[in-house]
Amino acid sequence: MQAQLDRLATLSPGRDILGLERIVELCARLGNPQLQLPRTFHVAGTNGKGSTCAYLRAILEAQGRKVHSYTSPHLVRFNERIRLAGTLIDDALLSALLEEVLDEAADLQASFFEVTTAAAFLAFARIPADDCIIEVGLGGRLDATNIIPAPAVCGIASLGIDHEAFLLAPEAGTPDDPAMRIAWEKAGIIKPETPVATLAYPPRIQGTIAAKVADVGATLFPQGEGWTVEPKDDAFYWTSKLGSIAQPLRPRMTGAHQMANAGLAIAMLRLAPGPQPTEDAIARGVADAFWPGRMQRLGEGPLTDLLPDATEIWLDGGHNPDAGAALAKALHDRPPLHVICGLLKNKDATGFLRPFAGRIASFQAVPIPGHEHHDPEDLCHWVQSDLGIPDAQPCDDVTAALRHIAGNRAPANVLICGSLYLAGVVLDLNREWPV
Repeated sequence: MQAQLDRLATLSPGRDILGLERIVELCARLGNPQLQLPRTFHVAGTNGKGSTCAYLRAILEAQGRKVHSYTSPHLVRFNERIRLAGTLIDDALLSALLEEVLDEAADLQASFFEVTTAAAFLAFARIPADDCIIEVGLGGRLDATNIIPAPAVCGIASLGIDHEAFLLAPEAGTPDDPAMRIAWEKAGIIKPETPVATLAYPPRIQGTIAAKVADVGATLFPQGEGWTVEPKDDAFYWTSKLGSIAQPLRPRMTGAHQMANAGLAIAMLRLAPGPQPTEDAIARGVADAFWPGRMQRLGEGPLTDLLPDATEIWLDGGHNPDAGAALAKALHDRPPLHVICGLLKNKDATGFLRPFAGRIASFQAVPIPGHEHHDPEDLCHWVQSDLGIPDAQPCDDVTAALRHIAGNRAPANVLICGSLYLAGVVLDLNREWPV
């Protein structure tokens, strides 16, 4: 398998290639597997789409259904991207699929993500399942996953500014407002006569999505007008025009944003033609759903052993201002934490950190191995000068940062954040590999 992953790694290094021409040709050479999928749920969004997919899968599996899923990026092992009928793809099958797709793609200049997407479609077409969940990789309109025919349901999660270099370049027919242009790109997954569930957005964003829905003759089911989440302590109630759920729903994942993501998944399931999950299956799925690296409390392992037993270490892969705002809500009633942060060079560092700056007791900046990242000394300078956090220290890596906290800081819990790539490093070091 490593030989095929090495071949894959040589494709489009360090850049994303948007456009559908290559993936259309590649899948045509493979027999158009995207036309042979089971009932499909297609999910876009800036943040929260992976968690929404996790809720969809957990609820459907609680109902006893076999579910394929395709998500990105992986945190530790490439296999995490493709789940077949509930189980991560094994090495032997993944190796064979990648070899087949890479051989067909040899003269196409296909990207890493296009080859990966084609391999997932091929697996989904060949192995039986009841449902298929597909997460958009980047944007929506020109994302490789968007060659699927009309899915059973589309979902659009939280929207914010990210991947500016790829999604904000002006193009004929696109809105001038950056936030509206992001929404326009995400809404590109909406197909004719397809029901669409969304979160609640500001009026200009909601209007952009509603215009796309009207243009293609789809059906819009937005949070607020179509369905609502009513938090109560650690649970929430879900109500809608299509019927409500009587019992309180308690997510395993932390934060008000996870209640919204769970609510979006339920809305998508309510819209889907075909079998509907029972209330009990929804409650069990919401309680069981887990998406690693999203406000995840680390368990016992080499990293947590570096701090006193009572210390909690939380891990979150959020990396843009919208994710920072979600973190601020999740942390608002907690004491200040020691923060360990690494951010890719193309991310808005202060935009991400500013929303929860008031919850930072100390700041340790680290590099992200294998990726272009903000210099830790620069990060420390910014949080000191721009955010007014005096206690900032660059460290060589996460292990060094935890040792620095253990030896030099007053007791407090720890948050490691800023990048899904960093989250993968942390899970690997603590031996908590996603399954």
